[in-house]
Amino acid sequence: MPQYFDNVEGLEHRQIPLEFDLSGEHYHLESDNGVFSKHALDFGTRLLLETLLDPPQDLGTNLLDLGCGAGPIGLILAHLDRKLHVTLSDVNDRALALVQKNAATLGVTSQIEIVSSDVYHNLNSTYDAIVSNPPIRAGKRVTYRIYDEAPAHLKENGSLTIVIRKEQGAPSVLAHLKTIFPSVEVLARKKGYYVIQAKRKGALHAN
Repeated sequence: MPQYFDNVEGLEHRQIPLEFDLSGEHYHLESDNGVFSKHALDFGTRLLLETLLDPPQDLGTNLLDLGCGAGPIGLILAHLDRKLHVTLSDVNDRALALVQKNAATLGVTSQIEIVSSDVYHNLNSTYDAIVSNPPIRAGKRVTYRIYDEAPAHLKENGSLTIVIRKEQGAPSVLAHLKTIFPSVEVLARKKGYYVIQAKRKGALHAN
């Protein structure tokens, strides 16, 4: 069965409204068949955004939204911080076409770069921050590459922030990140979801 991290030839297109309220604003984006969380803003994405926005996290000026889907994380962060340049990357070309449309809707086209990439394969820059709602269904071979290869794509004081459910292995991922990064912190826990932030520099946290 096709998954949201696949490119599926011939899959019927369907214009699906993606409407939600966040941080006092109403958003009306677009989704499609074959794209992650096509009918609504999924809980993990919402929690990740809320955690980054309240209180506001310093994400620098150059951010990567890895496995971006239709783009709600990176595009909303760009919309709310006009100094932010965001690279949005996904292996799903249909998702990237939606990113282009949704960026125009939010008026952030000049702030973004769209890259088709299998994890970091086509990404050669370093970033102040990487954010991701990892494609868990793609398996550990994919998701652990997101974690393991992140330091090489982060600036000296850069951070990786992810959201993952406890039943999908959040405690194991937390322990694994502590073997890679000197500073790892659980920023939020809610309804079984963890928002975890790992930094290239800083004191080790005991979460």
